[in-house]
Amino acid sequence: MSEREYQRCTRCVMDTTDKKITFDDKGICDWCNDYNCNILPSWNAIKNNPDALKQMAEEIRKAGEGQKYDCIIGMSGGMDSSYLCYVAKELMGLRPLLYVVETGWNLKVADKNIDCIAKGLKLDLIKDVVDWEEMKDLQRAFLYSQVPYQDFPQDHAIFASLYNYAVKHHIRYVLTGANNATECIRPPMEWVYINDLKFMRDVHKKFGKHPLKRFPTCSMFKYRIIYPIFKGMKRIAPLNMVDYDKNKAKVLLQEKYGWEPYTNKHYEDIFTRFYEGYYLPVKFGYDKRKCYLSNEILNGNISRDDALEQLEQDPYDPAQMEEDKRFIAEKLGMSVEEFDKIIAGEKKTYGDYRNSIGFVKFGIWALRVLGIEKKQFR
Repeated sequence: MSEREYQRCTRCVMDTTDKKITFDDKGICDWCNDYNCNILPSWNAIKNNPDALKQMAEEIRKAGEGQKYDCIIGMSGGMDSSYLCYVAKELMGLRPLLYVVETGWNLKVADKNIDCIAKGLKLDLIKDVVDWEEMKDLQRAFLYSQVPYQDFPQDHAIFASLYNYAVKHHIRYVLTGANNATECIRPPMEWVYINDLKFMRDVHKKFGKHPLKRFPTCSMFKYRIIYPIFKGMKRIAPLNMVDYDKNKAKVLLQEKYGWEPYTNKHYEDIFTRFYEGYYLPVKFGYDKRKCYLSNEILNGNISRDDALEQLEQDPYDPAQMEEDKRFIAEKLGMSVEEFDKIIAGEKKTYGDYRNSIGFVKFGIWALRVLGIEKKQFR
């Protein structure tokens, strides 16, 4: 079968490196059309309702009466979670607990941002450290599996720890930095596979060497059904209820708290920086900046021409990339030559391993039908 002819959306910068992308007769992609039809109307209704944030704050405060904290925020030191802390404390008047999961890869600037936001807002902060030997073993297994989704182990550890802690300590409201302003176009599942414990366990069974006894886990079924229905946990996205302008938020965080920006979204983590800036585009041809920049275009923060110009630049400095590669290989107990061999090796997907994709797709379809999930997943 011949390769599909290359095409890029005429509105955003998504293209046929997303193999399932489609275009209308004007050359506009299905991501943009989904944004216009399914995301923007309901999002505008919330943003333009001056009482939405106030009502949500009152609901959270009432549920948290008599407790030390009325909500919990997973804090990474990045833009979204940092600004969310400001919104929760200063605009909503809440008493959030900041929860940090240390996976072993944070940059010093991320740790600095976490501390300065916590101190500046006078918020309590706790840190949960994932067992490094288990984290290392799972990350090595994922590298040997040759799949694109190398941040799966970190991502899973972070949100599983957060949700499990919230339920264990009876904190009903989990505030998330997820937002339409920067995340209405998400990376396709081909690039970043969704939470699937069966898949994770099969990869580890095939390539791991040590049992995962303390590694935090939380299936989609648990956090989407068990925790909300039987434990009362609610995930709330306050950034969708405010006018979240990334540039204005950046200035505010810098001036009020001494927060420092990163080169790209999610670059507060050494492994993630290398994975998104080198591994993913070099091995598979997937550049997540296309999603990030397309969101900026749709929300009027940058022009399409500016986005295209940014895509012409390296994701990050080549010298820094080489330094990161050596550091990561050494920390994972590999030689740089072995690491390079993996990157140049076979390309595999979740389909090469046991998975729950049927259940996942059904769940996504059900959430879309019920109106709970607005964003397109594929």
